[in-house]
Amino acid sequence: MVKILAVNAGSSTLKWKLFAMPEERVVARGMVDNLGLPGTTFTVKYGDGQQLVEEADIKSVDVAVDKLIHELKHLHIIEDYHEISGVGHRVVAGGETFKSSTVIGPHELDEIEALSELAPLHNPPEAKGIRAFMQVMPDTPEVGVFDTSYHTTIPEMNYLYSIPMQYYRDFGLRKYGAHGTSIRYVVTHTAKMLGKPVSEMNLVVMHMGSGVSVTAVKNGASYDTSMGYTPVSGVTMSTRSGDVDPSLVTTLMKKTAAD
Repeated sequence: MVKILAVNAGSSTLKWKLFAMPEERVVARGMVDNLGLPGTTFTVKYGDGQQLVEEADIKSVDVAVDKLIHELKHLHIIEDYHEISGVGHRVVAGGETFKSSTVIGPHELDEIEALSELAPLHNPPEAKGIRAFMQVMPDTPEVGVFDTSYHTTIPEMNYLYSIPMQYYRDFGLRKYGAHGTSIRYVVTHTAKMLGKPVSEMNLVVMHMGSGVSVTAVKNGASYDTSMGYTPVSGVTMSTRSGDVDPSLVTTLMKKTAAD
């Protein structure tokens, strides 16, 4: 049985699922919550409703990954980490460097970290997660699946900002979007439900969670999206204002300067 581990590493969480392939059956799932904080919770759900839930002193993603592989073996979900044929990592920002899912080596990992300004809350912990799995499972391929890669089909007239072209040429300042892995799934699954090819899908897709984005899909591909240079822009979200008039910022600076 081929097993694939899918990972979503955040600043204080590590979410994962272990799949049996090619049937895409979930063998086990779990998460580390409050990673690096007091009261860290480690959870594994597996088998016929079985689960392991415990509080543990997990101060870093390295410790979390080491414990994850240890518990998978201890619970006999796997007997050896070599049973896992690959680890897929959700990475938010691939910029113009990563246009599709990519096998990650040291060079690619450096590139992911270099793109952190596009997603400062996401890329750094995702890079740390990849590095931790590389250390614990050195023989296992690590693959980055990038949110931004789905949006590389957006035409220039939609991804460029109305600012001097030199800023794009010199600094790569453009719309990159996010939530691409979610949107790709929705488009593909909708096409399957309707019995149509993906290339015939013209949709408006809303990703709604703590982060929110709206994407126009034309002929199965991203045509425009609400998020921009970073995942901060677009519509209002739980902890992000979304788009505001630039003059609002300078006005607030003047009016609150005395404070």
